Amino acid sequence: MSAGDLPDPAEMTDQLLDEDTVRQVLTEGTLEISGRLTDASNLTLLAVSSLDGVELECVYKPIRGERPLWDFPDGTLAHREVAARRIAEYAQWDCVPLTIMRGGPYGNGMVQRWIEQPDDSPDLVDLVPAKKIPRGWLPIMRAVDTGGADVAVVHADEDKLKLLAGFDVVVNNADRKGSHILTTAAGGVLGVDHGLCFHTDDKLRTVLWGWAGESLPDSVVEGLARLATGMAGDLRLEMDEYLTVTEIDTLARRIDYLQMSPLYPMPPRGRSAIPWPPL
Repeated sequence: MSAGDLPDPAEMTDQLLDEDTVRQVLTEGTLEISGRLTDASNLTLLAVSSLDGVELECVYKPIRGERPLWDFPDGTLAHREVAARRIAEYAQWDCVPLTIMRGGPYGNGMVQRWIEQPDDSPDLVDLVPAKKIPRGWLPIMRAVDTGGADVAVVHADEDKLKLLAGFDVVVNNADRKGSHILTTAAGGVLGVDHGLCFHTDDKLRTVLWGWAGESLPDSVVEGLARLATGMAGDLRLEMDEYLTVTEIDTLARRIDYLQMSPLYPMPPRGRSAIPWPPL
């Protein structure tokens, strides 16, 4: 697609743009900073990418703004975010917004399409009184609040959330908080903030443990088959841009294992299974 092929800006909104157009605008557009998410642990900037009159809101995380971590190599979080999107895309799981690597005002970094939350967007993860867990919701942790009342962290039992939980197992997501789960105006469920993925050690930390020990749904199993094929060929070559050889080998083994034993894992006993804060 060339710049001249872009749709008339007057006739298009963010929600109506096709994926090719979104990718072109995010990749080739002029990136201008419009704000900052101050509660993020790494530098996370709001931006607008503009190309031939078409504007898209996006999130820009420059590599130079990443804080060093003790367990992940420095300067790799943006690459992991792009790799996570590519895994979801290859598996045909619509669970991660379009994410690319590109240059920007503060250097190379991850750029991801901004997902506007509808005003009536339902909470899929919540904190509720322990004795008032909604019907159809799954408890994953009980605690005591500052007032001494028993409370529970719960999540909805929904197919799209179940797919996202399967994706997290595949990419070994160490930071699936409730705030990292978004719903779209069309009813989709998307995950964001995937910088802490693809570690060679078992790092899965998530608020989506409600299906632990259960069989993976068909949507996840079918995606695993696509990923297994890709990891024997073109997808493995693509992952070379973002991950180390050891991390790619570990990812391939995890996919193979899940194909042989297509179950959601049980929470680990020797370390924290839930990120903090969970919501």
